[in-house]
Amino acid sequence: MKKTIYILVFSLSFTLFAQEQLPNTTLKTLSGSNTTLGEIAAENDLIVVSLWATWCVPCKNELDAVADVYDDWVSETGVIYYAVSIDDPRTAKRVRPMINGKGWEFEILLDENSDLKRAFGVSTVPYTIIIKSGEIVFKHTGYTPGFEDELYEKIVALKD
Repeated sequence: MKKTIYILVFSLSFTLFAQEQLPNTTLKTLSGSNTTLGEIAAENDLIVVSLWATWCVPCKNELDAVADVYDDWVSETGVIYYAVSIDDPRTAKRVRPMINGKGWEFEILLDENSDLKRAFGVSTVPYTIIIKSGEIVFKHTGYTPGFEDELYEKIVALKD
């Protein structure tokens, strides 16, 4: 009986302290190829992923604010920013025209079936995460002006 209790306690403690795994959901690039967060994280040590939608005003405000400073972020930290659209099939046709109109230079991906959104349990966008060495190290929901500065500070702290 004691042995069973020890195994149960060990298993529970392992579960409580396990690192959060990156969801293995398929994302589409604008060129039509498939990728996953795991593949992206394996190629890049430090990435930011922001889930957004064309109908979400705070999302567009966040992406506009990041776009204004993105070149500096890349040259100073090497971070790569991925904006993942969670638009459904009805609104997905607005993604490309919006990107072209805004001139956003960061990577745009499509979560066509909201698989990534569900995997993260996201109910509100924008939802922003930082991934360092394949592990999620920061999560944030929502946007207020100036959040891009806080995000940059976190990126700089994680760079080294």
